[in-house]
Amino acid sequence: MSNYDRSMALTGQPPKTLSRNQKIATLIGFFGLAIVLLAAFNINFTNKGLWLSISLVSITTGTIWFAWDAYSNKEPGIKNDGVWFKSISSKGFWGWIAGIALTSFYIILYFYPEYLGLVAKGDNKGVIGLFDPLSRLLSGNPASQWFVYGTFYTVAILAFGIKFIWKYRHNRYERIRTISVIFFQTGFAFIIPELMARLNGSSVLNGGSLPYYDLKNMWPLNYYNFEGYRIKGFLSSGDIGFVLLIFGVATIFIISPILTYKYGKRWYCSWVCGCGGLAETAGDSFRQLSDKTVKAWKIERWVVHSVVVFVTLMTTAVIYSYLGTDTSKYWLTKSTFLISVAVLLTVIFAWVMLFKREQFQKDAKYGAIGYMVIILALIGTHFLSGDGNVFLFKSETLRKSYSFLIGSIFSGVIGTGFYPIFGNRVWCRFGCPMAAILGFQQRLFSKFRITTNGGQCISCGNCSTYCEMGIDVRAYAQKGENIVRSSCVGCGICSAVCPRGVLKLENGPLKGRIDSNQVLLGNDVDLMSLVNQK
Repeated sequence: MSNYDRSMALTGQPPKTLSRNQKIATLIGFFGLAIVLLAAFNINFTNKGLWLSISLVSITTGTIWFAWDAYSNKEPGIKNDGVWFKSISSKGFWGWIAGIALTSFYIILYFYPEYLGLVAKGDNKGVIGLFDPLSRLLSGNPASQWFVYGTFYTVAILAFGIKFIWKYRHNRYERIRTISVIFFQTGFAFIIPELMARLNGSSVLNGGSLPYYDLKNMWPLNYYNFEGYRIKGFLSSGDIGFVLLIFGVATIFIISPILTYKYGKRWYCSWVCGCGGLAETAGDSFRQLSDKTVKAWKIERWVVHSVVVFVTLMTTAVIYSYLGTDTSKYWLTKSTFLISVAVLLTVIFAWVMLFKREQFQKDAKYGAIGYMVIILALIGTHFLSGDGNVFLFKSETLRKSYSFLIGSIFSGVIGTGFYPIFGNRVWCRFGCPMAAILGFQQRLFSKFRITTNGGQCISCGNCSTYCEMGIDVRAYAQKGENIVRSSCVGCGICSAVCPRGVLKLENGPLKGRIDSNQVLLGNDVDLMSLVNQK
């Protein structure tokens, strides 16, 4: 009897029952979670280091074993695997349960850490107390809710990253970039900052201290990096702290633009960023849930660029608050700083409107003009009012508002908690100011694009379905048009799931990169040069 599956369904077959190995793997993973749950109910483990190790190893082993059994015996290639038939990956009952559970966890983590066992004065209890041995091993300090979160975050990217590699093992690009995000999250975001804390007060720093620094983060993600206490912390650490401060500034104005020019925003959003790393690995099962409508796209553009304006105003106000006014003592005074910000923004705006305006749609032009007028008007209001406040508000008010609304609610509670409801890149798409700035650079002067071979497209829709950023990739592919979108993070999944090899990620010359002309016959350039003649 033939074993060939002759079904032509593009969405895959309805999921079968779990195999024996998958059931055992699930049991092992839930055993690890059960230890954490028991700790949440203040069960006192006599050897916390041992039980924490058992918990983390069980969670990791269960996830990896489940993924191995799910994908290792399948042929390499496109994996749809009935995602629209599974409750958890199609906004079904278990999807909503997962969303509610994740959202609840983030609310407790950000606003009620005492329920996790955090004790201000004394020994930690509960879940945070369970993580004390690991925290003391790395940094020498007791655990906090952020250490617990960072540990779970890293374990999730590691375990689900291995699952992702097996799932897309037919695609070399996916394997390499997944290894990259695992490396940067484990090393730069988790281990190195903890070891830096251990160096505080050591002979290496001559008794100084280093601020907690995630080396792969840059402004505006680490918007707190330019607050007064952080600047003092850098400068009090001697040469090392000064180098870190200069590095933080260089990433904004030098490193980021150069890398984005050469490789697009994917160098950060898909290769380095921890938020993107979690979305790509743990959130991979939900990428098809992103809204592809034009309405969602318009909302996305207005919301994410409003966040950029918000963080720019907030950072400017915070830096302004601790600068001096005496020109004989300070080379950078309050007034000089505000004027410099206004000049820098004006230069950028003028450059875009003079040389790149054709690449903007009408509403994008109006939006840019509107935002520019608002910023300059607020700066002008400051000089005219003479009340000492900048942008009509106290800097601390702006900072707290941004930290609560964007740093906590949007990036955490909504951005990750709503994976099973709105897709895995909700934060990156609608709220991340870093993604918006890199997208702005990518659209205007990057060499990156996704080329298409329209003559080979069969309109299966896999590319659009699995685009986590809500881009209708198929519409570009059918026209043979290069995909150059500010929101594209260059994850390459559209190319990985294409059955015809229509899509290719490339870094090429800027000339002819953006061409919205309709293509009639695939990539027949000679024909189109005749059709498009005026």
